[in-house]
Amino acid sequence: MNSALAIETSDLRKHYGAVEALRGLSLAVPAGSICGFLGRNGAGKTTTIKVLLGMARPTSGTAQVFGVPAGGTDAAVDVRRRIGFVSDDKDLFDYMTVAETIRFTAAFFPRWRADLEARYLRSFELPADRRVKALSRGTRTKLSLLLALCRGADLLILDEPTSGLDPAMTEEVLQALVGHVANEEMTVFFSSHQIAEVDQIADHVAIVDRGRIVVSGALDDVRERYCRVELVFEGEAPQVTFQTPGIERIRRKGRVLTVLSSAGAERLTAEARALNPVSVETVPVTLKDIFLETVVGEN
Repeated sequence: MNSALAIETSDLRKHYGAVEALRGLSLAVPAGSICGFLGRNGAGKTTTIKVLLGMARPTSGTAQVFGVPAGGTDAAVDVRRRIGFVSDDKDLFDYMTVAETIRFTAAFFPRWRADLEARYLRSFELPADRRVKALSRGTRTKLSLLLALCRGADLLILDEPTSGLDPAMTEEVLQALVGHVANEEMTVFFSSHQIAEVDQIADHVAIVDRGRIVVSGALDDVRERYCRVELVFEGEAPQVTFQTPGIERIRRKGRVLTVLSSAGAERLTAEARALNPVSVETVPVTLKDIFLETVVGEN
């Protein structure tokens, strides 16, 4: 286990009967990073989180959190105390007030941060005496986030944290995460199918599709590696197979041949010029472009 990693999985597989939810998922999340776990609904994001939390056992492969096998008995309680988790369902006791919910949760965590509790009660404008069942979805999300941030966790795992929130509330939640990581030593691993959210706050990204990681790394490095090269020919674009490594996709449309590369443009451009095109242009791509080009079944 690499001590610089908060999360590490290798060839992780999970079957539910005949359904393969995870099909050899290998993932590395550096400690101290904000890692966006990006994928379509049903890609395997929630199953991965359940395995990391010990809520589901893998069919095969390994998963470790802080060097400890996920779901294992050795030091499992200590590891879980180092993790804050906010589910998509925002599971809370409806009959409790906000204040009662906080006191109940704090009792389980010796490292509870009363200073952060006071800060987020104020900044999130949480009504201490109101019962959870009377809270809006956005306010429930902020309460769940407070409970996760104040427990002194080293790792925060979020499953679709902004699902169902309006744009203003989404921005508030995202900025709270960025501000918290800037002030505290913490790793954030959050699943989402909202590309803009990952692009806005993440410094690392892992794109999952059909149970496998298809792109991963530091977000700046991923953007630097990926590019699109467009070749224009005098006549119909030729059918061609490139020898340059890192070719992800080739498209022909009339006189234009478009090639997506995950290994930069230099070698690809040199090989492309040998085809005698009229022009060769390298076009940078966005995270959205990378997602749509690498996820199976997208066009």
